[in-house]
Amino acid sequence: MQITEATVLLSSLSAAEVKCRLQSGSFSIHIPPFVFRIRSDIPVVQEGLTRLYAGYRIPDAESTFADFHLSVTGHWNGWHRVCKFKMDGFLPFSPLAYGEAFALLEWGMNWCVTGYAHHWLTLHSAVLEKDGRAVLMPAPPGSGKSTLCAALMLHGWRLLSDEMALLDPETGLVTPFPRPVSLKNQSIELIRSLAPAATIGPVAHDTMKGNVAHLRVSEGSLARSDETVAPAWVVFPRFQADAGLTVIPRPKSTSLLDLASNSFNHHIHGVSGFTTLVGVVNRCDCFDLRYSKVDEALAWFDALEPSA
Repeated sequence: MQITEATVLLSSLSAAEVKCRLQSGSFSIHIPPFVFRIRSDIPVVQEGLTRLYAGYRIPDAESTFADFHLSVTGHWNGWHRVCKFKMDGFLPFSPLAYGEAFALLEWGMNWCVTGYAHHWLTLHSAVLEKDGRAVLMPAPPGSGKSTLCAALMLHGWRLLSDEMALLDPETGLVTPFPRPVSLKNQSIELIRSLAPAATIGPVAHDTMKGNVAHLRVSEGSLARSDETVAPAWVVFPRFQADAGLTVIPRPKSTSLLDLASNSFNHHIHGVSGFTTLVGVVNRCDCFDLRYSKVDEALAWFDALEPSA
C-alpha cells in the first residue's frame, strides 16, 4: 500500500475537518497494514478516532487505495436511536444502541480483516514482542487476555495486536496490526489505576460484553508497525480471582489443536495453514498461565527465555 506525500497525522486535523471528512465519507486512515475509509455522522465515533488514533496517518482519500469502505451511522428505530455498521453497503450485524457506535466500528474492523484478509493465516490471539521475540496469547473471552495484553504494553512490550495474529504462511512471521486494546468492565478501572496517564477512549455501557472501552496503542508500538517478528512462545492465559500464579508447560499436541480452534481461516489455507500452525508450535515454548495479580504475571513474562 502506497502512502502519498499528502499524508498527515490525524492529530494535525482540526475537529471540524475530521467531522467533515467523516460525514462526507472521505476519511481514510492507515491502520497498518490496511487502509480503512470511514463514513459516520455519530459524534462518539469522531471522539474515539480522535482520541485513540491521533498518531495514525491519514492518507489522501482520492489518491490512496482503501482496503475497506465502512460506515457507522445513526438511525431511528421507533423511539430509540441505533447505529448501523456497513461494509460496501452490506449490513453484517444487527443494529446496536447509539452509544455503542465506536465499539461497533472496532468490532466491525475485526470482522473485515478476519473475513477477507486471507493472504494471512489469522488467529484470535494477542501478540506482543520484546527483544525481537513474540508471544502469542490465544484465549476465549473472559480469560483476562486483553487486560494482560494492555498491562504488558504499558510495561514496555511492543503491541502487534490485541485481537488477532496475522501469520505469513510462507515465513511464519507475524505482521503487526496495532489497534487500541479492548477493555471490559473491571479491566477499565484496573488499567486506569496501573497507568493514570494512559489514554482510554469513550466507554460503551451495557453492551452484550458489559462496559467496553479501548486503550490507545503506545507510541513505540505504532512506530514499529512495519516490523514483522517470529513467535517464540504460545501462552494460554486464564484469570482466576485470588489464585496464585501458576505456569504449566503445555504439550505441543494440545497447543496445536487449540491454536487451530482459535484460527479464523486455517480451513481456507488447507495444508498450508496446517503446516504454518505446526511450524509455530514446533518453534515455540507453550504454557498454560493462571493468574490473579497482574504484577506477578508481568514479572513472569519479563523473565521469559526461549529454550535452546
